[in-house]
Amino acid sequence: MTTETTSPLVVPAPVDADLAVRVRGLRRHYGETKAVDGVDLDIVRGEVLALLGPNGAGKTTTTEILEGYRKRDAGDVDVLGVDPAHGDGRWRSRLGIVLQSASDLGDLTVEESVAHFAGYFPSPRDVGEVIESVGLAEKRSTRGFDLSGGQRRRLDVALGIIGGPELLFLDEPTTGFDPEARREFWELIRGLRGTGTTILLTTHYLDEAEVLADRVGVISRGRLIACDVPSRLGGRDESLATVTWREADEQRTQVTHEPTRFVQELAGRFDGEVPALAVHRPSLEDVYLSLIGDDEEPTS
Repeated sequence: MTTETTSPLVVPAPVDADLAVRVRGLRRHYGETKAVDGVDLDIVRGEVLALLGPNGAGKTTTTEILEGYRKRDAGDVDVLGVDPAHGDGRWRSRLGIVLQSASDLGDLTVEESVAHFAGYFPSPRDVGEVIESVGLAEKRSTRGFDLSGGQRRRLDVALGIIGGPELLFLDEPTTGFDPEARREFWELIRGLRGTGTTILLTTHYLDEAEVLADRVGVISRGRLIACDVPSRLGGRDESLATVTWREADEQRTQVTHEPTRFVQELAGRFDGEVPALAVHRPSLEDVYLSLIGDDEEPTS
């Protein structure tokens, strides 16, 4: 695992990019524990950036500092042009935050909850429009306690976007969802991205990061050890490919940097159709596990 504060695997945003978030040298320690240990991070306006890492790796601490809810020990942080340590009410109204779990307002209906939260913002979105956008129009008169887990998560998002945020924080948004509910929620997030909302997503689901994120950052032991588009993370696009096929009643395997050329050679050998042909490149999970190595989760 990389031990330098700035890893050569980290791909920064373009120099001329319009940044929603700019972080340099971020540190937060608790006694001897380095929860965040020199993180540099850019998030371009309008992009979805997924932050991955083991429990205790520093994701939550980093996110809470960006949200203005936790102090830092060192580093420069700019979120929507403001240092979060000095963010006022006007600045906070430009953010949307969807926590991992929420159980408040359960005795209110969906419409009452969204209308209540709308009152906190100077220029909220239309309540009915937001409820419709998260797929809860048919549940607008249902109390929070009576919603399913997926429906409650949609309500959480409605509460997070009612203020028309420029930057939306999503913390483990689909934890506990069944596969169908997760994919429905993904469509909701794609829709938000389409409106130009910048999104910082923390998740343990690698397929979720690959589907939703423009870039993926990996945090391990308080350090950002890689940040790139999913297809290139950790040199994934340049990794060796494994080609398998069946020949003479045996499973054959070839590891190569040039799978396309090798498959063409096989096709010529078999006069077109290669028996049981498969080409495998490292998945995002493979790359992620190789990046974090034997990282042990800290106790705090």
